[in-house]
Amino acid sequence: MNREFTYAMILILAAGLICSGPAAAKTYKIGVMIAHASPGLQADQRGFAKALEEAGIQAEYDHQNAQGDAAGAEAIAQKFLTDEVDLVHAVGLEAAQAAAKIIKDVPVVYSSVRDPVGAGVVKTLAADGGNITGVSNAWPIDQQVDLFHRMLPAAKKWGTVYNAGDPFTAKAVERARELMGQLGLELIEARVSGYNDIPDAAKSLAGKVDAVFMTPDPMVAKEFGAISGMCNENKIPLFSGNPNLVVRGAVAAMGTDFVQVGVSAGHKAVQILKEGQKPGEIPSGVAEHLILYISLKNAKKQGVEVQEEFIKQADRVFK
Repeated sequence: MNREFTYAMILILAAGLICSGPAAAKTYKIGVMIAHASPGLQADQRGFAKALEEAGIQAEYDHQNAQGDAAGAEAIAQKFLTDEVDLVHAVGLEAAQAAAKIIKDVPVVYSSVRDPVGAGVVKTLAADGGNITGVSNAWPIDQQVDLFHRMLPAAKKWGTVYNAGDPFTAKAVERARELMGQLGLELIEARVSGYNDIPDAAKSLAGKVDAVFMTPDPMVAKEFGAISGMCNENKIPLFSGNPNLVVRGAVAAMGTDFVQVGVSAGHKAVQILKEGQKPGEIPSGVAEHLILYISLKNAKKQGVEVQEEFIKQADRVFK
């Protein structure tokens, strides 16, 4: 009798294990707030989701667009609190600022914010013990100046065109000027205040510079053709920090890629959700991988030969 009872219990337990199967993995609720609709910020979020998927994290996303409005962004942040999300991904300036202002206990990972400290998103890029960490898309000016100088060591006078009214651009130019000075180089600046100023500003560099380096300036990027045209006409090598501008005339560009910014932000979210770390224990940072594009076609137009060592380093070469 006891033996029959024991056998029956084994069958019942085995059946229960078969029916129940392995424990279901948790699905995390993640609130995604994008500052405004743009291909770059959307690519950022795709990179973020890719990083979580590759880490085996199941997530349910609530996508919200703040449309560049600070009040709207704060309302979205409040919504995420009401919905009790597990984590917030704040993409872009207004989104990150709203999340920092409204959300105090839920983990927040920001991305694509050029100056997170200056914008008040975090107090420091180091781990600060709070509930926010993230990834800046600030241009790596130090690495860019170093690379372009090594690519064109004979160039002693570099030119740039920029909108002096943009504080982020002005800061980048200041850093470039400082670094070039340390290398014994001179940076000749052509400042603009509007789109109509850009063609003349570009022409003013002709005959004065050996090469041109374009810093992060959204205004000038839209009129990049005027600058690349001047460089082609005068055989002046043109370099940029925006890889997308290589197809519009630059010889080479090294900088951040929005997808890579998102992937790096996603890795920080994995540290929080999967590894149990607190946001305040994770320093803010920049993208883990910088993109280098080179155009041999543009190099030929601008009278410069790109050495093989740099071609081998490039993520993409346009022939």
